[in-house]
Amino acid sequence: MRRTRAFERARLLGLAIFLVGIAACGTDSPLDTLAQGETGRVVRIIDGDALVLDTGLSVRLVGIEAPVTEWRARNRDAEPFADEAKRMLEDMALGRQVQLVYPGVTRDRYDRALAYIRTNDNLGPELWLNEEMIRLGGARARIYPDTSRLGDTLIKLELDARARRVGLWALEAWTVKGASELIPDARGFHIVTAQLTTTVDPTDPDAVCARQLADSAFIASILTNASELCDMSSDDWQAGTRVRLRGYLRESQLEISHIFNAEKMGAEPETF
Repeated sequence: MRRTRAFERARLLGLAIFLVGIAACGTDSPLDTLAQGETGRVVRIIDGDALVLDTGLSVRLVGIEAPVTEWRARNRDAEPFADEAKRMLEDMALGRQVQLVYPGVTRDRYDRALAYIRTNDNLGPELWLNEEMIRLGGARARIYPDTSRLGDTLIKLELDARARRVGLWALEAWTVKGASELIPDARGFHIVTAQLTTTVDPTDPDAVCARQLADSAFIASILTNASELCDMSSDDWQAGTRVRLRGYLRESQLEISHIFNAEKMGAEPETF
């Protein structure tokens, strides 16, 4: 497959980051504040957010969501930029010694490690791979409540990558759309802009409330960590207040579990 211009731009940016990283070695990392996990050498890249170590341990890079490859899509076409995202992670990680760092829960139901990953050998600078995938536009930020530490850092980096239109953000397929533009049977991880309207009864037992999204058939199912969305008044939505939401969409419900504190980060209002 021919490499896209977006991928080539991202590769050049990655080289620049690599060289800057050499000068930055030895500086404190936010990862130092988290639980330090296993080490190993990366022997296989599954896709842009999953890899395998020489110990046999499969690792899901938390905090990010890369485009789905054909292998993971299961009889569906790969998502745009999936192969490029996989090559990004290969370029940075394949063959390198790495350290797993845990921001919360350490395993998923498939017994994969749920971790941030940093390189820790002499083959190049120390890289926080999850962060670099976001910075290069190889993935979107996806924050789970049980692995959310440092999540706002990844979200802020995504906003910057999106503004610079690097990686997947250069493609029309990944433009953030309004909820009303989604097809009725849409599912999977989505980022949308929407206006929250009336409160409805939640069907998700873990939701603290649910809000209808204006001009669409979709409902925002709001979990505890995002509960302040339940407090938006009717004056807010009648005035047309819109927010940007992200979450997993299934059966017409968008599960919202995290809110990005835009005011503290100096960014535009955005909800996750």
